[in-house]
Amino acid sequence: MPRLSVETPVGVLTLTEEDGAITRVDWQEGGVDDTPLLRRARQQVTEYFAGARQTFDLPLRVDGSAFQRAVCAAMLEIPFGETRTYGEIARDLGQSAQAVGRACGHNPIPVLIPCHRVMGADGKLTGYSGQGGVETKVALLRHEGAGGFLI
Repeated sequence: MPRLSVETPVGVLTLTEEDGAITRVDWQEGGVDDTPLLRRARQQVTEYFAGARQTFDLPLRVDGSAFQRAVCAAMLEIPFGETRTYGEIARDLGQSAQAVGRACGHNPIPVLIPCHRVMGADGKLTGYSGQGGVETKVALLRHEGAGGFLI
């Protein structure tokens, strides 16, 4: 599978392409493949962190259960600079907040699918599965001016 790395303020992200879609984003170095989709994805990630882009226009494919895909689709609906809670997403999907939390923690395409925009009850900060954990989540929320994380 082709992979391409991009340096960002939250670490080196490696984008993975499979069958014409982005299927993974990992915190690691080493992706050096050059495909039109990976170049486009790298450009959009760079624009996002430069403050020139708020949404991604890339083909994404979540390999997982129907529930995992539904949670990822719900996260994609959260606008830049806004947050939702696990409970709100759970209510919309008819599932438990804990199940939504587990699905968020297994998001294979973080940043592009904004699991960092999902908060605990009453907007409380919760963990983050990316490199740096909660500090990375706070950095992403601050970047977007979300959830009062401007300070």
